[in-house]
Amino acid sequence: MNYILGKLVTVTIDRPLGSFHPEYKDMYYPINYGYIKGIMAPDGEEQDAYILGVDVPLQEFTGRVIAVIRRSDDIEEKWVAAPEGLTFTKEEIMEAVRFQEQYFQSEVITE
Repeated sequence: MNYILGKLVTVTIDRPLGSFHPEYKDMYYPINYGYIKGIMAPDGEEQDAYILGVDVPLQEFTGRVIAVIRRSDDIEEKWVAAPEGLTFTKEEIMEAVRFQEQYFQSEVITE
């Protein structure tokens, strides 16, 4: 999925910063999280995306895909988007998404 790196995407936020997971009530979202309408992921749902570099809750976000979170023990990947011109190290990305990725064997793929 490296072809997606650097592409502009619009993410519909269904779990805004400061919210909790609808099923796992103790999973707090310290960042905005949502999906990209019309792009289907291997799990049959629309492609999920983490949003970095924005510290307020959002309903929608348009930015660049800066990384892909590849899970070796799950069928789906997560995309990571950020505002134009913002960059993060692989370590910074993993730290930001650890609240959810700690339950998977994940690696951060960047350009």
